Amino acid sequence: MLIDTHCHLDAPEFDADRAAVIERARRAGVRGIVVPAVMRANFTVVRDLAHATPGVCYALGIHPLYVDRASEDDLDALDAALAAARDDPKLVAIGEIGLDFFVAAVNTPELRVRQEQFYTRQLDLAQRHGLPVLLHVRRSQDTLLKHLRRRPQIGGIAHAFNGSFQQAGQFLGLGFALGLGGAMTFERALQIRRLAARSPIESLVLETDAPDIPPAWLGRGPDGRPQPARNEPAEVAGIARVLAELRGLDAEALTAQCAANARRVLPRLAMVLGEAGTA
Repeated sequence: MLIDTHCHLDAPEFDADRAAVIERARRAGVRGIVVPAVMRANFTVVRDLAHATPGVCYALGIHPLYVDRASEDDLDALDAALAAARDDPKLVAIGEIGLDFFVAAVNTPELRVRQEQFYTRQLDLAQRHGLPVLLHVRRSQDTLLKHLRRRPQIGGIAHAFNGSFQQAGQFLGLGFALGLGGAMTFERALQIRRLAARSPIESLVLETDAPDIPPAWLGRGPDGRPQPARNEPAEVAGIARVLAELRGLDAEALTAQCAANARRVLPRLAMVLGEAGTA
């Protein structure tokens, strides 16, 4: 019943052992993985990966960190790809889209404007094609919400959410779930852990963002210092256990609820995985 709602399984970090990574996830109980695109160049890659792998679904979109190299033609190509996949149950969302007001390279005044242009155009595509969105949320909650309020029926997942309780409530009111992953496993991540413990259980979904955002047990060496580590979808099982501990719940019940939440906000998941979340 484990569903990793955000995993870049197509990333080059997995090229050497992707099949082994998928098998480890399967053995860990992961029955669903959502792989979002980040740019036009990997639209076909994520689609083909999803169709070649049981339980894997995909999303198509242009990530805010890639808008500096994207063109208007890429948005037209996205529109065409979404239309072509209209009846494809494995296409579950538009994403990864959103705004990043943290990374300096895309945080100039000109690129902030460009980020918003790509974000709003992709929200319009979500409305046109009747799909939810996977949102990149990095120091941009209020601006994301401003545009969502003008399009209140979209819904989806606020990926790697780290905003305030008030902002979380606004996303929930617009039909979104909050994605929780490796950042929540660090004891110093007080805000995320409070959100994880106190938000309505019906609002939470699990994710890894693999190969990024490794959980605490991967991100430190034997001496306790941070170390580079590759995250992978099997780690969503440990992330689920941490969330269950924070909420004082049985891990199996917690996992089942988060899977049900994922199928609710990404309705096509139920078509692919079944109502019980099995591949």
